[in-house]
This record gives sequence, C-alpha cells and structure tokens, in this order.
Amino acid sequence: MSSLSFESLCLEDNKPSTILRQDLENELHTDLDLDEMNRCNETSVADIYQKACKLVGVVPVSYIIQNLNSPTMKLSHQSLGPLGCKALSIALVSDLHINTLELSDNDIRAEGAMHLAEMLRANFTIQHLDLCNNHLHSTGAEYMGKMLVDSTSLKSIKLSGNGFIDDDAKYFADALTINLGIKELDLSHNRFCGRGGEHLGFLLANNDSLEVLNLCWNQLRMKGAIALCAGLKVNRMVKHLDLSWNGFGNEGALAMGEALKFNNTLVHLNLSNNRITNEGVSMLCKGLEYNGTLQILLLAYNSLTVEGALALVNMVKNTHKTALEEINICNVLVNENFLHMLDVTCEEHPGLTVHYGGVGGFIAKKPVKRSDPMKVIQDYLDQHKLRLWDFFRNIDKDATMRVPVADFRNAVQQSSVPLDRFQIEELIQRLDRDRTGMVDYRGLADTRKQMMRNHRQQLRKVASRQKKEKHKSDRILKTFQSAVETVTPHSSVVISPGDPREEPTGPYRFSSTPLSSWHHFMSNNEHTSVSNPGRNHVHLPTPTGSRLHHFTNSPILRSHSQPNYLAASPSSAQGKLISAQAVHSNPEMRHSKIKPALDHLTKSAAALDNEQIEIEVTNKKGKKTKAKKFGEKYSNNPTVN
Repeated sequence: MSSLSFESLCLEDNKPSTILRQDLENELHTDLDLDEMNRCNETSVADIYQKACKLVGVVPVSYIIQNLNSPTMKLSHQSLGPLGCKALSIALVSDLHINTLELSDNDIRAEGAMHLAEMLRANFTIQHLDLCNNHLHSTGAEYMGKMLVDSTSLKSIKLSGNGFIDDDAKYFADALTINLGIKELDLSHNRFCGRGGEHLGFLLANNDSLEVLNLCWNQLRMKGAIALCAGLKVNRMVKHLDLSWNGFGNEGALAMGEALKFNNTLVHLNLSNNRITNEGVSMLCKGLEYNGTLQILLLAYNSLTVEGALALVNMVKNTHKTALEEINICNVLVNENFLHMLDVTCEEHPGLTVHYGGVGGFIAKKPVKRSDPMKVIQDYLDQHKLRLWDFFRNIDKDATMRVPVADFRNAVQQSSVPLDRFQIEELIQRLDRDRTGMVDYRGLADTRKQMMRNHRQQLRKVASRQKKEKHKSDRILKTFQSAVETVTPHSSVVISPGDPREEPTGPYRFSSTPLSSWHHFMSNNEHTSVSNPGRNHVHLPTPTGSRLHHFTNSPILRSHSQPNYLAASPSSAQGKLISAQAVHSNPEMRHSKIKPALDHLTKSAAALDNEQIEIEVTNKKGKKTKAKKFGEKYSNNPTVN
C-alpha cells in the first residue's frame, strides 16, 4: 500500500483558502440535509481532534471532546503545551460552535501561538481569546500581531503575563491601526517601559474601535507615561483604561491631567498605586475641571493625605459639568473638615461616592520657624540706625564689648528688641560658648555680614527650587505636546481589499505544514492510520480513487465554515478608504532610512488569493517640522507607493 510521507502533507497548492474551498465544493455536491450535515460536522471535528493528537503524539483531552458543541471552551491550567495546542488548532479550523476560547496558563509558547494564529485565519466563529501566562515572549507577540491584522471575527484578546518587552508593543500598535474590530485588549503584567509607552500611545491615537485597554503592572513611567497620555488625548473611543501599578508619578499625573482636558470618551480610569502625591492630584484636578465624561476614578494606595482628598472633593464641588460618580482613595484617613465638605458637595452632586480609609487624618503643619536672634538684633539696629556700642554702652562702661550674662539678659529684656525668652537664651549660648559667664557681643558685629550672606543664599535656593519645578513642568508639557503632534495622524491611506499577505515568519520556524492541510486530510480520510506516532515521521495511506484536484482561484468560493464577508459586505467595494497612520513627509525627509510603517503586516488574509491591494498615501504639504523623539518609528517613514 502506498503511503504519503510527512512532507507530502504540504500540497502543491496548500493555502488554507484553497483547501477550505475544496471542502466547500465537496460539501455542495452532497445530498445531505442541513441537520445531517451538522451532525457529520460535529462528528468530524471530534474525530479530527483525536487523529491530530495521534499525529503530533499527545494524549487527547476529554474535556475538549465533550465540549466541542459548547460556545465556550475553558481550557485554562491544562498544560497543553505547544503540541497539544497544535492538535486543538487543527480541529478548530472548521469549527462552527465555539466563540470563546480560554487557554490561559498552558505553556503554549511561541510555537503554540503560531498554530493558533494560523487557525484563526480560517476560523470566523471565535470572538474572544484568552492567552494569558503562556510564555509567548517576543516571537509570540509577532505572531499575534500578524494574526490581528488578518482577523475579522475577534473582538477581545487577553495577553497578560507573556513577557512582552518594549519593542513587542509595536506589533500590536501596527496591527490595531488596521484591525478595527478589536474591542478589548489586555496587555497587563508585561514589561512595557519608555518605548513601549510610545508605541501604545501611537495605538491609542490611531485606533477607532478599542474600548477597553488594560495596561496594569507594567513600567510606564516618565516618557512612556507621557507618550501614552498623548495618545489618550486624541483618542475618541477608549472608555475603560487600567493603568494601575505602573509608577506614573507626578509627571504622569500632569500629563494625564492635560489629556483629560480634551478626552471626552473615557469613563473609567484606574491610577491606583502609581506613586502620585498631593501635588500630582492637584495637577490631575486641573484637567478634571474640563472633563465631563469620566465617572469612576481610582486613586487607591498612592501617597495621598487628607490634603489630596480635600483637593479632589473641592474640584467636584466647584465643577458643575463633572460626571464623577465614584472616587476611590480607600487608604487615606480623612478629618472632620473633609466630611463637612463632602456633605456639602453631595448636596450638589447626589450621585457622588467617595471611598476613604476612615476618620483620623490630619493636615501636617510645619513647626513655626523661629527667627535667628542675631539677625533680629541686627535688623533692629539697622531700623533704628544704632550701633552696637550705642545699644550696650549703659552696661559696658569700660567699652570692652564683654558684659556679664545677667546684665546682658536684663538689657535685652528691657529694650524694645522683639526677642522672646527662648531666643534670648539661644543668643546667650551662642555668644558664651565656653560658659565663662561673660557675653562677648563682638560676635554680633562679626557675624553681621555672614548673616546677610546666608540670608541671600537662602533666598537664592528658594528661587532656584521654584525655577527648577517650573522648568520641569514646562518640559513635561512641551514633551507631551510634541508626543501629541507625533502620534496624531497627518494623512490617509487608501487600502483596497484583496492582496495576499505573507505567511507569518519569525526568528525561527517550527513547522511548515499548514493546519488546514492536516485538517483536509483527516476530514477526508475515514481510514487514517498512524504508522509512527512520532511528530517527525507520519505516514498516511493514500485514499483509493482519489486524486489531488485544484479549483480555480475564485473569490466566490469560500470555506463552508467561513461566510464570504468581503463579497456580502458593501464596505468591501474596490477603493474603500480605510483610515490609518501614514507619512508626514516633506522634501527634507525624502532620504529617510527608517523602514516604512506599512510593512508586510498590512497585507490581506491568506484566504484572499488573487485580489491585489493598492496602497496610496496622501501626503500633506505643511511647514517643516522636527522629527519628534517619541514617534520617529512612525513619523519618519518614507512614502509608500
């Protein structure tokens, strides 16, 4: 009996779209009614999964077989691994039931992500995908990004805890400027920092569909936080944003305040545990005064005191257009003044709820700083135009400038010098350091110039500190504005549907056999045998009387599991304009060596075989601008022809 080798599974025309169209035409020629077709499909999916497990050398999971008809497939913590994920992906190529697939904590790694990405190009029923804690890393991020470019059915994807770094954020930023179907994205518990914040800011500025974004437990600080807030400023869709546990600091709070002045869609904002102090809350309140949409603000576990709590409630009290309904500062102890102000505020805003830690807080008062007694005496002498000799001549008749301590104390107390008892004793200790009982008031004259120098130096320190704080705020605002200008789209791109995209490639390859090829053979061979269950040498018997047949590449023929969305949708018309980030070019930037932003990720799905994509970039001619630091990967791209 002749057999097919493992390599022969790669058909001459082994694209998923071609093979799935073959299945479609085979099914169109059957005489089965709809119920019988559904029963056969259900049976075939279970059989395909079991055969796939034998081929890749893994044990089938009974839960998968029992729940193939369920709309939700919960497979978290099952230790599937890359091969188990491959077997599952082969079975789900033509599944029509599952719309939620949960695969968190299965150690599928980048290889499993590759198989899932290929499966999702052929499956149009899965809408929610959970791949948290699967060690995908950078290679898996690349596969996920390319999958998101092609996907038309996914609405939410969770990729928390996969070890993504800064550069990986670009895969998602590029993909979601093209894919406008994703509503929820979870990238929490990763390692996004400065450049990652820039890419995510670009994503927010150029995506018009994302409504829920979770970025908690990253490292978005300083320029990363500023760039992210710059994208939020021009975003018009995100409603729920989680930025907790990022270390935003007061710099990020200042940038967030600027973003909230213009953003009119955000409803829920989580800034818990971000090292924000009372000063940062004051900056945030300046932006909230102009915001009329934010309803929930979470600021728990920041470095706030009752002063910051009072600033928040006072802002709500004085802002009539505010929509705030909930403020969470559950770790802050408040005082009676806060409770009184909260009662007054709730009379004007009855829907407001503030979660605080309890009553017992207080406003820290700095101790009253006593004036230097030597400087007080010098100022008194200058004001009355007196000399030290004139002041002490009644008690120092010998003009030695040394007087007993008791006489010195009585003379100062009887004079009109504004010194209290503690200052007088301090002055005596400084003029009689050796405790001789004699005060040498020559020290007053000797220290006059030094005191004046110290006073001027102290004033310079205060002025310098204030100048530095103002300069820092101005620099943050300038950087924020530059980031806004960088991520804001300046031109439009014309994308016509139909160009075949390149197959996903990564730093290394795992297998060149398409999942649809496995699915095609196993779904059409009733008597499939495995001569060697190893994953490297698999032989399948050749069906008798069968021959390979290739259909013409017609856009009308689609897989039976994939509706022809492009043919049925009016939005698929040739020449449809799709908004995307393009190039802000000028004559000085013609020789840019930076790679184009529209790379191979912008090509269409593999199922669209012969249609061609036309990319046309409309460049605006404007004033000469500097290439900004936060977006040079996007704004310095050459024009795409």
